[in-house]
Amino acid sequence: MKGQVFIVGAGIGGAEFLTVRARDVMAKAEVIVCDALVDRKLLELAPQDCDRIIAGKRGGQESIKQAEINQMLVQYCLQGKRVVRLKSGDPWIFGRSLPEILALQAADCAWEVVAGISSAIAAPMLAGIPLTEVEASSCFAVMTGHNLERLPWEAIAKIPTLVILMGTNNLAGLLAKLLEGKSADTAIAIVRSCGRADQQSWIGTLTNIKGKLPASSLSPAVIIVGEVVKFHEQLSRHSDQLLENFEQSVDLEKEKLALQGKTILVTRAAGQASQFTELLTSQGAKVIEMPTLAIVPPTSWEMLDLAIANLASYDWLILTSANAVESFFGRLRESGQDSRALHALKVAVVGRKTAEVLANYGISPDLVPPDFIADSLVEAFIKNGEQVLTDKKMLFPRVQSGGREILVEQLQQHGAIVDAIPAYESGCPEVIDPIALAAIQNQSLEVISFASSKTVRHFCTLLDRVTDRQIWKTWIRNTKIASIGPQTSQTCDELLGRVDCEAVEYTLEGLATAISKVFS
Repeated sequence: MKGQVFIVGAGIGGAEFLTVRARDVMAKAEVIVCDALVDRKLLELAPQDCDRIIAGKRGGQESIKQAEINQMLVQYCLQGKRVVRLKSGDPWIFGRSLPEILALQAADCAWEVVAGISSAIAAPMLAGIPLTEVEASSCFAVMTGHNLERLPWEAIAKIPTLVILMGTNNLAGLLAKLLEGKSADTAIAIVRSCGRADQQSWIGTLTNIKGKLPASSLSPAVIIVGEVVKFHEQLSRHSDQLLENFEQSVDLEKEKLALQGKTILVTRAAGQASQFTELLTSQGAKVIEMPTLAIVPPTSWEMLDLAIANLASYDWLILTSANAVESFFGRLRESGQDSRALHALKVAVVGRKTAEVLANYGISPDLVPPDFIADSLVEAFIKNGEQVLTDKKMLFPRVQSGGREILVEQLQQHGAIVDAIPAYESGCPEVIDPIALAAIQNQSLEVISFASSKTVRHFCTLLDRVTDRQIWKTWIRNTKIASIGPQTSQTCDELLGRVDCEAVEYTLEGLATAISKVFS
């Protein structure tokens, strides 16, 4: 049965800039194929079991070819999937939508285009620059800064207002072309990251704008040229005042937020970490998420399937991560069973997050160590006497590559019989997220946070694929390293040479608190 592909404009940033139609489509998506510049928080609008694929193309960086994306959309559609092809801005404005639609049509796939707010329209608006005005601008044109020689510059010079996308990487050549037909004192504005917390504008003329720009990358940015730029100072000041009044009315003044203006890199598993991101953004931080863990099935399900078939022989089920919970119950469901199969078992978990995920399956744990680390689980087991664990049979679904070895050894030392069985694997992603890489290279991060030793190792591996370790370490030398606990801190010391702050309570909440204290 054939599915349908929705080519959706993601607008310029958060969910507040999406159309209602786009929200509705994403809420029912089974697969999302996402561009690089799309705000990753939008992916949280999709169902939890939706497959999320990052397929963005950034200049000068390795990326998926357009033909591969076309084929991917066709294949998923022919499998009967509801596919969302999520593009920044509007799909029809330099969105490369036509090749994808032609491929879908050739395969007789159903498709629909959902409009989005283009940065060509939004950036001038949010910067206080009207694109049309009775006297200053009777019309405007939108163009790309790529392939300057293909544009009709003689005709362009006569257009009152120009909006140029993707033009900052070739700014010198662009300014030279503009000066061939426009006066040197023509006003120009460059608006970076429109609609986001770090939006910034630079105003000048065609001859002096380069001297006003920072050395760091300006992308993604929109360039506006013409007399209407003169309205920026008056109108943007009014917009800033309205925003300030609103923040005061809800008691969110910038000076009261400990992380206001701070950019924090959150290393995480793909599709996870939204809770931690919310904790940081609620304190004013700008968060960039960098997937450093790819959660995949184990090489074989044989051992776990056998254990599930013999659940009645176990006394305890031990779960030390949300991934373990999801993997175990997913396999339990594959066997035709549900939570009722655990009626005779006791369940021990490590961590509040693990317990919250377990609650989704209608189960409250029988044992949770008070300080949220696996080593304390043994102490919790034996607090009423060491003999309590003798001959107790325990099922411990865990990552295939191993982990929590100390926990297994300590349980065995106290007489327990532990079956540590592969339930999932957490490998390193193939490529580094381009937005995260740009932030690291530009040295625009105040904090990099790590919630496990493996995220530290994979962070280093991903950067090692980009350049020599001694080089990328200079990119983060002024960035604080935040760790969730002692084991993660030890790995940070080994691979990064330092730890600047460590959570007192080994939870995501504790990590957020530790980061806040650094700046408060």
